[in-house]
Amino acid sequence: MKKITTLPALIIVSAALLLTACEKALLGGDPAENPQEVFDHLWTDLRNRYSYFELKNIDWEAVKLQYAPRIREDMGEIELFEVLADLLFELEDGHVNLTSSFNRSRNWEWSQNFPLNYNQGIIDRNYLGTEFWISGPLRHHIIDSILYINCRSFGGVLSRDDADAVAERAAGLAGVIIDVRSNGGGNLGNALRLASVFTESAYTYGRVRIKNGTCPDCFSSWTDLRVNTRSGPVYTGEVVVLTNRESYSSTTYFAEMMRVNPRAVLIGDRTGGGGGSPAFGELPNGWTYRFSSTQAVNNDGLHFEHGIPVDSEAELEKSDEDSGIDTIIETALEILRE
Repeated sequence: MKKITTLPALIIVSAALLLTACEKALLGGDPAENPQEVFDHLWTDLRNRYSYFELKNIDWEAVKLQYAPRIREDMGEIELFEVLADLLFELEDGHVNLTSSFNRSRNWEWSQNFPLNYNQGIIDRNYLGTEFWISGPLRHHIIDSILYINCRSFGGVLSRDDADAVAERAAGLAGVIIDVRSNGGGNLGNALRLASVFTESAYTYGRVRIKNGTCPDCFSSWTDLRVNTRSGPVYTGEVVVLTNRESYSSTTYFAEMMRVNPRAVLIGDRTGGGGGSPAFGELPNGWTYRFSSTQAVNNDGLHFEHGIPVDSEAELEKSDEDSGIDTIIETALEILRE
């Protein structure tokens, strides 16, 4: 007699096959596309274009010898991703990532091993309140004749009108606090536009060069980094900039822009760095990656990648935080009241 497979049985069999396929996808059971070719492509491109091997004393040839034995012809996608992610982690660079359809590698050690010194909840409740202004990415509120500006990101758009609003609101006040703690960066043009609100004269705050060849010293000539004047209103009073280790990338640049400004001081903690502008690439299997391709230094030759030091260190005290007080903002207020 002919055996008939019932519909429920078909459903069960189909479900089992689907679960098996999903399990393979999740656990990397499917073979990676030519793992050796993918590995070699990534390692070689970074050898040619990554900008910080010498500064960080990284022997990229030795790193290759360390990771190459982990590459196998029969390895799965997830296993290959993990090897490449570990390879990139050796660069100790927050601008280095590997992106696949299932994960994105990253290195956040530039901030994770340091105190945060920032509590957004306290700022929202006790310093910005409910009547703050929103000008693009900037939230600002007047505290005792001092304009407090909270800038969580330089992403998006900081327009000329936004910059005008801040300058006009600050006019006649005793000072300005610019809080860029835990600002991970974004558009450098936004950082430049904000810095220009606080200067009447253009000035140079550093230099930049790009890696342009395979040799260790193959870089372009240095080009000046400048803050230019603006046609709109400018605030000419005292400014305090607050930074922490999560102030990264274009926020590190902003910190140096303001550190060079003679009317501004930085307090808090050194920024996290992120001095290299990201370049991008694509691997033979379709995964994408980015890495630092430039170097930037300030006028004293300090690499932005190491972070920008503050003029005065300050920490968020636990006892103050428990009472809803931001020690670092209070320190800035005291400086501007003097």
